[in-house]
This record gives sequence, C-alpha cells and structure tokens, in this order.
Amino acid sequence: MSEAKNYGADSIQVLEGLEAVRKRPAMYIGDVGQKGLHHLVYEVVDNSIDEALAGHATSIQVTINEGNSVTVKDDGRGIPVAVHTKENRSALEVVMTVLHAGGKFDKDSYKVSGGLHGVGVSCVNALSSHLQVNVHRDGKEYVQEYSIGKPLYPVKEVGNSNYRGTIVTFQPDASIFFEATYQYDILAARLRELAYLNRGIRIQLTDNRDKDDEGVARTQEFHSEGGLREFVAFIDESREALIPQPMYMEGEIEGIPVEVAMAYNTSYAENIHSYVNNINTHEGGTHLTGFRRALTRTLKKYADESGILTKEKLEVAGDDFREGLTAVISVKVMEPQFEGQTKTKLGNSEVSGAVDRIVGEMLTNYLEEHPNEARIIVQKVILAAKARIAARKAREMVQRKTVLGGNSLPGKLADCSETDPAQCEIFLVEGDSAGGTAKQGRDRKFQAIMPLRGKILNVEKAMQHKAFENEEIRNIFTALGVSIGTEEDSKALNTAKLRYHKIVIMCDADVDGSHIATLIMTFFFRYMKELIENGYIYIASPPLYLVKKGSKSAYAWNETQRDQIARDLGGEEQTGIGIQRYKGLGEMNAEQLWVTTMNPEGRTLKQVTIDNASEADRIFSMLMGDDVPPRREFIEKNARYARIDA
Repeated sequence: MSEAKNYGADSIQVLEGLEAVRKRPAMYIGDVGQKGLHHLVYEVVDNSIDEALAGHATSIQVTINEGNSVTVKDDGRGIPVAVHTKENRSALEVVMTVLHAGGKFDKDSYKVSGGLHGVGVSCVNALSSHLQVNVHRDGKEYVQEYSIGKPLYPVKEVGNSNYRGTIVTFQPDASIFFEATYQYDILAARLRELAYLNRGIRIQLTDNRDKDDEGVARTQEFHSEGGLREFVAFIDESREALIPQPMYMEGEIEGIPVEVAMAYNTSYAENIHSYVNNINTHEGGTHLTGFRRALTRTLKKYADESGILTKEKLEVAGDDFREGLTAVISVKVMEPQFEGQTKTKLGNSEVSGAVDRIVGEMLTNYLEEHPNEARIIVQKVILAAKARIAARKAREMVQRKTVLGGNSLPGKLADCSETDPAQCEIFLVEGDSAGGTAKQGRDRKFQAIMPLRGKILNVEKAMQHKAFENEEIRNIFTALGVSIGTEEDSKALNTAKLRYHKIVIMCDADVDGSHIATLIMTFFFRYMKELIENGYIYIASPPLYLVKKGSKSAYAWNETQRDQIARDLGGEEQTGIGIQRYKGLGEMNAEQLWVTTMNPEGRTLKQVTIDNASEADRIFSMLMGDDVPPRREFIEKNARYARIDA
C-alpha cells in the first residue's frame, strides 16, 4: 500500500454525529465518576497505540498537568489535516468533532484497533471544557482548539516542524464529571498493562502535580520487550512458581493473531486475564472458551498417556487443570463483536477455534520438550482434583444450611425485617463488641448486622476446602444466601438467592481494622468477584476523632479535618479543645455509630470497584501472600501516596 492510500484525509470515514454524548455521557464512557474520567485518557491513548500497532509509532507520553488537564503525545504519522472530500473541511476537524469518525474504520489504514467500540477522541472532545490538538506532519505544525466539542477556529498551520506525531491536551468538563481528579496509580496500571500487551512500545507517565523537593515530577516509563511473558511474571511476582519460566504461544490463523503466556504457581486460585485489541474482556468470551478447551484436552491427553491418572484412580475436571494457573490471552480481531452486560465479552465464534488450535499445538510441543515441567503440572492437577473433592463436601455443608431458609441463618446475624434484597444492607462488623453497638444503633427495617470474630481466614494461602470449613466464612455464605458450584463449573457463584444488595465491611479505623478489611476483601475478590463487579460491596468510613469544646462537637475522619475543626472551635490557639481518638468502633455509643457511619443521610460509604483486574490480582497476591520483600517495597513506595477519603 502507498503512504497516500495508507493514511490520507479520505481514509477518515464518518458514521454519525456527536449530539447525544453530552446528554448521556455514561452510554459512551461507562459513567461520569472516576471510571469515566480515566476512560477519557484511555480513548486518546488508544489512538496512539493504534499507530504503534500499525508500525508508525514507538513512543507515547502521558502527562497529568497541574490544572488536572491531560496531555497525550505520540510519534505517529499525525492525524491528516487535508480537506476531507465528503465533509469539505479538514480531516483533523472531522476526527475531533464527529463520533465514530477515524482511520480505524478504513481497513487500509488500520488492520485492527483498540478503543471501546471506536467511540474515539471526538467523545473526549465533547466531554472536555477545552481541548487542543497539535499535529506535526509533512514538516509542518498544525493546531486547532475546541470548547465542549466545538471548534474555536479552523485548523491552522503555525510553522515548520522536524517532529512527527500528534499532541492532544484536554480538560475534562467539571460540569459533567462529579469525580474530576485523576489518580496516578489508576493510569499507571493501565499504561503498564498496555506496554505488556504491545511489546516494544515505550509509554511514559508524568504527574506534574506531584514534584519532589527539587521540583522533579513523578515519572514512570513502561516498556516491555518480553510482552506477555513478562506480564505473567509481573502478576505472579509474589507467588511461588512451579515452573521456571512462563510458557509462551504465538500464532495466527485466518487473520487472527493470538498470543498466550501462562505459568503455574503453588496458589489455589485461577487467574486468567483475556484481552481483545487491548480491551480487557473480564466477562471472557470465545477466546477464553478456546483456551480452556485446548488446555483441558491437551493436559488430560498427556496425563492419560503418562499413566499417572490411572494410578491415582481419579476423575479430573476442567477446573483442576486451571488451579494455580496464571494466564494472559491476547487476540487481535478486525471486527470484534461484543456481548454481555458490560460489552466486554467477545462473541466472534471464529476466534474460539483459532485460539484452540494454536494453544493445543504449542502446549503439546511444550509438554513433550519439557518432561520435568509436564510432570510437575500433572501432579498439581492431581492435587487440585483431590482438593476439589474435599471442597465439594465442605461446600455441601454450607449449602445445606443456606437452602433450608431463615431458621438456618447464623446465630450471630441480626437480620432486618425487609425482604426485598434491593432495599436491604448487611454490615460485616469486626468483633462482638462493635457488633453489639451496631445492632443497637441500626435501623432494623433494612439493616442487618453480622459480627465477625477476629481475623477471618486468609483465603490467599488456603485450599478451597479449608475456606469452606472456616466458621466465619461459612457464616458469610449462609448470611448472604449465595452458593458456589454448578455441574458445569465447580467455582461458579450462584447469586439467585442473594439477600442484600449492599454488603458493607465495617472495621476499626486502625491498622488491625485495615488488615481485617483487606482479609474480607480478599475473600470477596477470590470467591465472590461478581458481587464486586455488580457494585454490591462497600467499606464503611467511621471517624477517627471526636473534637469537643463545651457543648459543641464535630467528627473528623483525618488529621487535617481534626486540626481545622479544632481551629474553628478554639481559634488559632485551640484553647479548651478536647480530642477523643477512637481506637475502635466499640468506643462509640450506638447513637454516635448511627450518625457517623450507618445513617444513609450522612454517612460515607466507599464502593469497592475493580479498575484493573490484572493489577488487583497482583496486589491481593502480594499483600496477602507469603513473600515479604515485595509487600514491604509496595508499602514503602506507596505510603506517601496513600489517600484518606472522608
């Protein structure tokens, strides 16, 4: 293909206009909170990634500016600026102002592209109070600015340039987003993921809002030559590996490039992360189906032929082959078809066969060429099968209690009178003392209280049957009314009888309380991830301080608030101020706990969400695993960036 045909003004194809974006932004970017805000950056970065996938860019720079605007710069070809024949205006203006307009719809310009269904940078423009794009192309620099998606002037040439690429700077519209502050860690996790998924690309993230004593901004560069191999190793860095190096498989069938990296570890969790055109398909789809089918068929064939299964007299199931497995599957599809509630489940039937064939052939070769590793994997599968049988028996004990109805609810549970799950909430409370206070302070109509004794089992380091044998975990299952295990999938979560749509973790506001909350969240992430994905899990925010002067008092959730309240009540000298530090929930009386932490009219609940599944997987493994050095390094590195939200 010639360069002109490859990417010129008329490569830009127009599908529809921008009218609805500002009226219903959540339809296009997910929501108008933190998730949607960060999605704006991903949309712009996706354009740069597409240039890199097409072989025209090697470097992407993302900068969070001091006013919370964001700049994305790449060294690609630069968006075409010539007049678009059909639109009779600059192709740059068409790309920036018309929804679904871009080179990625022209198969001659891009073979595959990322982004959320091609919404594109025009959506970012529509939701920005101000956006400026600078294009360096053909030895010239061009610029255009926009306000809420409307051009402020025609594209203009502003000088000569030795650079080549596109620079987009945008300010999210504060009237659209109720969460308007970019979080460095969220962006870093996604950019790191993109670097692994697109090996060889250099992506730099700089935060000009955060500078050290010498005025140097916080900066990280993400670059991977090993790609998915390094991605799997990164996710598994806190787990004990069973095989020396991750397996890697790559191939292309019928125009569908497939990449897979996988490794086994000593944990009991299955962690498979799948991507289509760099989009995380957390609901799975045909590529995941093809991978699982090939894995089960190939490993079972090898195990049967080795005679080990016959000796053990065991029936193995699909789940057994995936216990302790960490894998990343990445496919590139020219015209992906998405389905599922969040449009992140791949539906293209042809992809399943492509993944199945490539993984089957390459895994067969690996097992033949690495007999020691193959034997270790089969032994892990046998151990998993034995554990599954033990877990089924323990799980059946839990489920027998659950299905019997109200009379089988845990004795410590103080249930609510409302029966509609959408109206009900349950507080999982640390300790009997705080549980007793919460029972006195609650609204019995819709609030249930479930006290938990001490620190629940760390499920990150426990086999599944040990989790189901743990009394506190059994009580959580029974109280919530959920069960695990179907004929098809022994780890599937059944939420048909879920009794509460708000599940609130309420622990002391100290180090021990944080540890207990993390243990509970680890349990939900590993055993009930769907509840997190459906938005049912929350963390309560009890205050740390009560500040008093005479008859006046106010609560504070952090030191800054405490000091401000003390100044407001006692002046700069803070005379006559009394400060009570709450060491635990049990130190509050029922009325105080209701007013500060449980009353829907005034409380703050933090909803638990999963912004990045692979990053969450890695962090839970690191925080709750056996490997101390990575945990210490993580805490030391992130302590200064920890946030206390009220």
